[in-house]
Order: sequence, then structure tokens, then C-alpha cells
Amino acid sequence: MIAVINNTATPEQIHHFVSWVEEKGLSANVSQGTNETIIGLIGDTSQIDPFLLESMDIVDRVQRVSEPFKKANRKFHPTDTVVDCGHGVLLGGGHFQVIAGPCSVEGKNLIEIAREVHAAGATMLRGGAFKPRTSPYSYQGMGKEGLDLLCEARAELDMPIVTEVMDARDLDLFVDRNIDVLQIGARNSQNFTLLREAGRTGIPVLIKRGISGTIDELLMAAEYVMSEGNSQVILCERGIRTYETRTRNTFDLSAVSVLHHLSHLPVVADPSHATGYARYVSPMALAATAAGADGLEIEVHNCPSKAWSDGAQALTPEQFAQTMKKISRIREVITEDEQEQ
Repeated sequence: MIAVINNTATPEQIHHFVSWVEEKGLSANVSQGTNETIIGLIGDTSQIDPFLLESMDIVDRVQRVSEPFKKANRKFHPTDTVVDCGHGVLLGGGHFQVIAGPCSVEGKNLIEIAREVHAAGATMLRGGAFKPRTSPYSYQGMGKEGLDLLCEARAELDMPIVTEVMDARDLDLFVDRNIDVLQIGARNSQNFTLLREAGRTGIPVLIKRGISGTIDELLMAAEYVMSEGNSQVILCERGIRTYETRTRNTFDLSAVSVLHHLSHLPVVADPSHATGYARYVSPMALAATAAGADGLEIEVHNCPSKAWSDGAQALTPEQFAQTMKKISRIREVITEDEQEQ
């Protein structure tokens, strides 16, 4: 349930209303917008009479919210959330960013790849130090050493790091190194312990849609993080498993629009994992940009044929630079259209 507060309400009146809500055994989420204040009533609101609320002087109107996600819901927070990824990089609310780098951190070639993607216009660096693999015999990542290599690249290029955390027990490694954005992978999107613990760090969290996850399940994963007081959450569409076999996954581009309609959180798209083949990555990156994604996550490797994981879907630095030029032109059109509106 949400209560839209009159713009004439004083801070004292709002505080009194929140106290009243909490006395009823509910929690209140206050969202201060430019033109109005919205207070979300979270908990069992079945015993709250909406007519009683509307009779209060400061309440303009009341409406029930059927969706179970409250903090991620645009109804509670009508303005877009802008996530501060560090190093002056903002994502969402008109701020578009490209996250690029290798699937796995393999060694000193990371800095070479980082320099290439940075020169081409990428604003954030990705790379997996801990890798979830289907086979226990596949390369699992460099672990702590990989995190340190990412930090070295960050120090040289002043780029925020986006890297995956697989286990809540490893979070201290990420916190100690001031990792800028924690990535929760598709396989862990319903690892509720990890989601809660990641939320408690206060570090921005990028959550990928589950392998067969619904849009609502992705939003509920975000809700777990946000329920711990961390509003810095990024949603990622990375394709879902369907009966189609010509691509690694089925890239659900409609999810970008649906998520923007349902939630205030920024949405990025990952055409690399979605398609699984380098030849499809560029056109799908352009499509996601045109669809209104707030950012892209693209895998780049300086020698994909020798990559330790997912080389088939990695762009070369040259291919990435060409793609970035096309992305820039699409963004110019989108920005001009937004300014006209």
C-alpha cells in the first residue's frame, strides 16, 4: 500500500505519520520526489483501512500495491535511481555506461585489455576472479590474485570494477579491496543468503537475471538486497534458457522496457552471455541500446581463441571499438529525443 502525501505537508507531519504506521507493526519507506512525497507501507496492510488514511489531512490518495516487491517498485519511487559506481561514474537516470573486459581474469593480459576497452570508450571494467562453471573441472578463476589484478587496472585507468562474488564467505575479500560493484551471477540470483549479505556491505550490486528466471524473480532478488538498506542495485538482462538452441540463451529485450515500467532501478543488458557467439554481440548491443538500456556489459578479449573461458562470445578490442562507435551514434539519437520531450 502506498500513501501519496500532499506537497503542503510539513516534515513534522510526515514524521508523525511514519510513527503512526510503525505503531501498526508496519515499516514505512519514504520517497521524497520533486513534486510529491510517497510513503510505502510495507508489511501486512490487510488491517489498514485506506479510507482512514485518506481522511488524514496530509494524505492526498491511497492505493494498494499487489506486487510483492516494494522497495524496487516504481510506484513507491517514481523517479529513476542513479547508482554511484565510484570514480565519478553514475548509472541510470539518463547516465549510460558500458562495462567491458574479459570473462575471466587470466593474468597480466588484463591490463592490456583494460587499456583497449578504456580507449574505445568503456567506462567500467569487468572481469571474473571467481568463476561459477557448470563443470567442476573447468577453470574456476584466479581468486584473490585476480581481484588484485583488477585493482591494479583500476588504479592505472581510474575505472570502476565490476566482478562477481559467488559466496558470502568471500565478501570480506571484496570489501577489503573496495571493489566498486558486486556482481551476482545468474546461478546465484536466488542465493538469498548471498543477496542479503551483499546488501549489508552497502556496495552497489549488479544482479543478473536467473538462467530460467522470470522478471518478477529478478525484482525479488533486488528486493533482498534492498531489504538490507542498500538501494544501489542494478538489474541485468542476460538472456534466459528456452527451447531455442541457435543461441546460448534467448535475449529477452522486452525485459528492458518491462523492468523500466515496473521498477526505478537502472537496467543493463549483457548481449555476450545472452547470445554466446561474438557475431551476434554487436547487433544485440545496438538493439539493447535502442531499447533504452541504461548500460551494457560486453566481454572483450585480446585473443578470444586462447581465452580461458567463454572465448566464443568475446569481441576483439577492434570489434569492440567499432561497436562502441555505433553505440555512440544511437545514444546521440536517444539523447536528442529525450531533450526534445
